[in-house]
Amino acid sequence: MARKQKPQRPKHVPQRTCIACRDVAGKRGLIRIVRTADGVNVDQTGKVAGRGAYLHPSRACWEQVLETRRLDQALRTKISPADRQALADFMADLPDKANSVADSVADSVADSVADSATGSVTPPVAAPDNGSD
Repeated sequence: MARKQKPQRPKHVPQRTCIACRDVAGKRGLIRIVRTADGVNVDQTGKVAGRGAYLHPSRACWEQVLETRRLDQALRTKISPADRQALADFMADLPDKANSVADSVADSVADSVADSATGSVTPPVAAPDNGSD
């Protein structure tokens, strides 16, 4: 008799919270900032030893964190002006929005929910008639 195979479980995706907007996302989708003995640095690998904090790869989240003391609190340290400038230089290369595709999908879902709440229905698009019967 053949053994029954168990269904494969989906792979676990580590979740982290952006310290700026407080949204939860996959660890790979966020940028880690780490406090080490050398100061505060951007951790590209996600494996550097030290206390870390996560941010979305969007300029809005980075601006919010660099303007306030939120990063100081998350890393439990006082960030030096040189480290703050290095982080600002890194931020300059980031896009204005992190997930423009995901945001547009979320906006379209929100619009359809709003339309269904107001009672207006968008008619389905008919398939083009190719003339062959």
